[in-house]
Amino acid sequence: MTAEDTHRAIDAVWRMESARLIAGIARIVRDVGLAEDLAQDALVAALEQWPGSGIPRNPGAWLMATAKHRAIDLVRRNVRLEQRRDALGRAFAERQDLTAADIEAIENHVGEHDVGDDLLRLIFTACHPVLRPEARVALTLRLLGGLTTAEIARAFLVPEPTVAQRMVRAKRTLAEAGVPYEVPDRGELGARLASVLEVIYLVFNEGYAATSGDDWMRPALCEDALRLGRILAELMPGEPEVHGLVALMEIQASRIRARTGPSGEPILLLDQNRARWDHLLIGRGLAALARAEALGGAHGPYALQAALAACHARARTPEDTDWERIVALYDALAAVAPSPVVALNRAVAVGMAFGPAAGLEAVDALAGERSLRSYHLLPGVRGDLLAKLGRFEDARAEFERAASMTGNAREREVLLARARAGGAA
Repeated sequence: MTAEDTHRAIDAVWRMESARLIAGIARIVRDVGLAEDLAQDALVAALEQWPGSGIPRNPGAWLMATAKHRAIDLVRRNVRLEQRRDALGRAFAERQDLTAADIEAIENHVGEHDVGDDLLRLIFTACHPVLRPEARVALTLRLLGGLTTAEIARAFLVPEPTVAQRMVRAKRTLAEAGVPYEVPDRGELGARLASVLEVIYLVFNEGYAATSGDDWMRPALCEDALRLGRILAELMPGEPEVHGLVALMEIQASRIRARTGPSGEPILLLDQNRARWDHLLIGRGLAALARAEALGGAHGPYALQAALAACHARARTPEDTDWERIVALYDALAAVAPSPVVALNRAVAVGMAFGPAAGLEAVDALAGERSLRSYHLLPGVRGDLLAKLGRFEDARAEFERAASMTGNAREREVLLARARAGGAA
């Protein structure tokens, strides 16, 4: 194997193992930032040694053993042994020296339950509500997704120094706030879990419908979010909303191949070739939705959104779509998670179920919503309904307004094309 091949293999191992590695080290040092530094030290050691010695039989275990050695050495250096010898002995009675037997145990995946606990702690720490949403997203992708700072910056089209600063501030905030490295107890779990699910959902949505840039989608972000959601579902199998979110992402991701044309141009839902939908992902999504419902979570916000996506997934043709059920599901969603965007999506469904005039009435009822004033989909939806009613000049003006508001170049092209066509689809 050439040095270049070895480096590619190391990169792949890091992407797969970094979350477990950082989580395991954080359990020892109780500091996420320090744990990441120690994990990076182990990666540097691999880059130095593996090209000459070859890749170990279990590279993840090698990295873990190396990082744990360094973590324990660091703890020993920082503890004043004269005053805390007894406490240190109790705390690290089982960790003072990693022997060959210890490494073999790691290679045989002894303590897999501990690994799951460590990952849960890392997820809840990275997504702690004390952090701003953009910082949670960056830290989660870094620690759990294994992405580099440059990759996160490219994914969200922000300067690399901005992402780096967010992560530095996030780690400092966690340390200064004394955020414990733990899974919250049952009383706090709901609020904290909501933050975790929000982060994963934000990552997926940015991949599924990019808010800015030249690409309609960023599928790699969808893949990262799906992987994080699946990990969380394995770690928390009794939480219905976790399965609801996974169901939503699986079903939405099933359409990715059909959402763009040969030149990358967007293809909207009703115009997609449904033969290109990934039916394996649809099956996985429907199964996850069934799990959420079986756990009593049918009316959770993510489960309801998954049920909406399932209505489209089950329809063989656009004409087969049960739009009246979709309206009813949006009513249920508005009851548990009301928002102007939910109301706008409901208006679209009303237009499909009961005619464009009814849809336009529902849209116009949202005209006073301050949060929608800069939301390009409001005039975009209104333009579509006006075009269906034959009011083509009014539709053209709405599409032009929508095009001026979107930050995504591909979406702007579609809206301007509709404006030039007089509103016709």
